[in-house]
Amino acid sequence: MKRMKRLTAVLAAAAMLAMNGSVLPTAQIAVSAAGDTQDDWLHVENGKVVDKDGKEVWMTGVNWFGYNAGRQVFDGVWSKNMHSMLNQIADHGFNLLRVPMSTQIILQWKNKKPDTGSGVGEVNMMVNPYENPELTVGGGVDGAGQYELKYSFDIWNMAVDWCRENGMKIMVDIHSATTAAMGHQKPLWYDDNFSEKDWLEALEWFADYYKDDDTIIAIDLKNEPHGKPEEGTFAKWDDSKDANNWKYAAEKGAMACLNQNPNLLIMIEGIECYPDFEKGADWTTPAVDYAHYDEPSKIFGAWWGGNLRGVKDHPVDIGEFKKQIVYSPHDYGPLVWKQKWFYMDDDSKTFSRETLLDDYWRDTWAYLVEDNMYPLLMGEWGGFIDKEHDPTGENKHWMQELRDYMIDKHIHHTFWCFNENSGDTGGLVYDDFGKWDEDKYAFVEKALWQDDKGVFIGLDHEIPLGANGQSLSEYYGGGISGTRPTTVSTTETTKDTTTSTTESTTTSETTTSSSVTTPKTTESSESESGRDPQNTKWGDVNCDKAVDVSDAVLLSRFVAEDSEASITSAGKVNADVDGDGNLTGDDVLKILKNISKLISDEELAPKK
Repeated sequence: MKRMKRLTAVLAAAAMLAMNGSVLPTAQIAVSAAGDTQDDWLHVENGKVVDKDGKEVWMTGVNWFGYNAGRQVFDGVWSKNMHSMLNQIADHGFNLLRVPMSTQIILQWKNKKPDTGSGVGEVNMMVNPYENPELTVGGGVDGAGQYELKYSFDIWNMAVDWCRENGMKIMVDIHSATTAAMGHQKPLWYDDNFSEKDWLEALEWFADYYKDDDTIIAIDLKNEPHGKPEEGTFAKWDDSKDANNWKYAAEKGAMACLNQNPNLLIMIEGIECYPDFEKGADWTTPAVDYAHYDEPSKIFGAWWGGNLRGVKDHPVDIGEFKKQIVYSPHDYGPLVWKQKWFYMDDDSKTFSRETLLDDYWRDTWAYLVEDNMYPLLMGEWGGFIDKEHDPTGENKHWMQELRDYMIDKHIHHTFWCFNENSGDTGGLVYDDFGKWDEDKYAFVEKALWQDDKGVFIGLDHEIPLGANGQSLSEYYGGGISGTRPTTVSTTETTKDTTTSTTESTTTSETTTSSSVTTPKTTESSESESGRDPQNTKWGDVNCDKAVDVSDAVLLSRFVAEDSEASITSAGKVNADVDGDGNLTGDDVLKILKNISKLISDEELAPKK
């Protein structure tokens, strides 16, 4: 919490200065506090997810796995700093973090069991203590090379704190019952190690533990229920009370959470197979007559967790808590599997938005949003777009069709994934979590919630999203700029740090949109030698040609965490207003005095 305490102290000083001079904008001063942790809960009205005031929000996030796979921590901390990576995710405009976990690890935390697991083998907290001294008991490695890691639950709560400081919300996903890298391949919410009762106990405890902290705003009850009837173990969807009825289990799981915290959003995924009852099929009809994932004549197939046909006639029924339900399918492109609706074996035809809707999307999940029945959150979507993995470009083609459809329909989503170690999709980073894939990020960035000036919009009413975004109160109060984009251009625009090029692509519909600016985290084209006196000014830390509280906030964050990623080289020169060659709280306070009109622009400049 060092970063927050420092930020609080600095901005408290700003408030004191305001009392002695000019008044600073209230919405910006509020950034300093940890925030009211009970005012950011969301709910559903008229098929839309809205905030406490009934104003629509758009959850546009990313997945970061590791807790589900046996590491008991996010992947990547074996080489890079966890705090910095969370900051980067927020700074890149993702306002929601979907975190895959397991029933096992949650029960381990509940019962205060050690990090060596719960009878299924020893786990490995792959934390590099040199890169992550914050995660060690003593704050680093001693002279003899010794260190002790903090307990995994304590480390998790540090991650929750750091997300809160960044104005980024969290959705926990019960990815599997047992902690295992391939645990998601088990079709149901229980397995041989952990029962349905265990699953409900984990959900109940977790919801209760965080009921006073709206950093964690949602729980995805179970990742990708699936299976086929002939496999023996499979998820079904009807009004029965069968042990494998996912709809019935989802009702129990939802209430286990909502009885503890009635404000949580409950994400409910679909199943894999659904019978065509009009053709005489039922839940005993095998799907063995068709190739894996292909659609048979009497069974409607889908991606794991993607089939929401059952909602039409058998919606999840939790009474008054219906307003907390969001349905959450998953969808992938041809590089994950060559589904028949991609026409990969037909050289004369390819898919489009309309063919995807007609052949698969509309009846499988899209009808829920097309008919304004329920909001949708695409819990997983993503894939490779580079020529090495996608030489035909069809995977990128699919990603663009889905991305643009989600923008047009305002479908919430969490991209799969931040991790580079997802074998069939890749991630947003590479080089052992050290570098961002700028081409893929530029592609995804168009589907992140931002205003018409490209300023990212968070889900916290007080704390702006990362170093480059704004809070909900700022957005709806007009404190920064205009309105959210609701459509997307039919040309794919990619930007580097100095030039802009247009990559021509074709979408299934012609739409228009305001242009989206490059996020401020992108390194400036200014030279590494420092300040350009013609275009910047003293105190202009974020190089937007103005000096305001956002500069003080950005600099105070930099001072608190020593993260060079948040400020460009020119910004660092502008920030050194006391001219001592170091960036400290003294520079922050001097900038605040200038903002409060206690010193002039001339006095802000360092003495020669």
